[in-house]
Amino acid sequence: MKALYFDCFSGISGNMVIGAFLDAGIPLECLARELQKLPLHNEYELVYQRVKKLGISAAYFDVKLPHHHHQEHQHGHHQHRNLQDITEIIENSTLSPKVKGMSLEIFQRLGEAEAKVHNCALHEVHFHEVGAVDAIIDIVGTAFCFHYLGAPRVYASHLHVGNGMVKCSHGLMPVPAPATAELLKGIPFYSGEIKGELVTPTGAAIISTLAREFGPLPPLKTESIAYGAGTWDLPIPNVLRLFVGELVDKAEEEDASTIIETTIDDMNPEFYNYLMEKLFAAGAADVFLTPVYMKKNRPGTLLSVTSNLADHQPLLDIIFTESTTIGVRMYQVTRRKLVRSSHVLETKYGPVRIKAAKTGGKIVNIAPEFEDCRTIARETGIPLKEIYQEAMTLGYKTFVTEKED
Repeated sequence: MKALYFDCFSGISGNMVIGAFLDAGIPLECLARELQKLPLHNEYELVYQRVKKLGISAAYFDVKLPHHHHQEHQHGHHQHRNLQDITEIIENSTLSPKVKGMSLEIFQRLGEAEAKVHNCALHEVHFHEVGAVDAIIDIVGTAFCFHYLGAPRVYASHLHVGNGMVKCSHGLMPVPAPATAELLKGIPFYSGEIKGELVTPTGAAIISTLAREFGPLPPLKTESIAYGAGTWDLPIPNVLRLFVGELVDKAEEEDASTIIETTIDDMNPEFYNYLMEKLFAAGAADVFLTPVYMKKNRPGTLLSVTSNLADHQPLLDIIFTESTTIGVRMYQVTRRKLVRSSHVLETKYGPVRIKAAKTGGKIVNIAPEFEDCRTIARETGIPLKEIYQEAMTLGYKTFVTEKED
């Protein structure tokens, strides 16, 4: 699957996103031709040039406004448009439905953040900083570039927002600006030593709409690395880095678990089933019993509980109250697992979930869900083994044989 990774070590803005897309190989003429579908009546000119930011070659993209608009732009008085105005511009264009839809989604997110910050209705919001032509170009251009690349899966790093104060139409505001902070709720971001607004509201709206995860670079077979330049010269390269490539299936997953165990030689064996049921219900990942010989060669049972819980106390409470033990051992282990998935297949007896495990992108194990097979067997009277074998045969044909062909 094609994927993009935005490395936002120097923040993100609308023009940086477009610059990165252009540097990744999207033709400027295709972008310009698409933007001409907007009914903006020659209110802008596109600026594109190669620049260097601390030695890194990057694509700089910007929107140049006509002289009278440019003066307003310079003095912070953009043409004010509300969400309805922008919606009409986009809907009255001849853009593709997918580009229209994503553009409106980004603007909707931006409008909701502004409305929340200013405690007003959505239709009352005027986009002072982002409602002018340049933001429309940045957002619609981003939507076009995204779909030009085939609507890939998008990931991003934690966002470097900068620090200090930023001048807005309402006066000086802390970084991140209130609307930006609202847009970044639930998204990891941080301040560094760099003074200034590194993440703009438009940039925040774009990345919070596109990206599905924020964190380290996922396993990616990189095809190209692109750089979109920001306007400023900073102590760090003022660029947005974009990795373009194919996601690599992880052969295995790894996590840390805690093992809780104790040996018991004086408990009624009938109690173990009840104890096991309670431990599973409380969130144990696994519970198993092992026959052991204890001191003085007495036969006993080793109770082992695997826990992935943040707090193991509920499991400990059950062990101490429902068994006869007076102490447990706890230690951490690493679990390594094949990547697993579940699929529903329609067998001739009814739907059955099939669990599949793969390594290196290839499915190596499949298993029908026993509970599904048992339910069908009880309802139909058909032997359980026949239903299970039918599901196994269909699963093998669907996920293994066809993949090999």
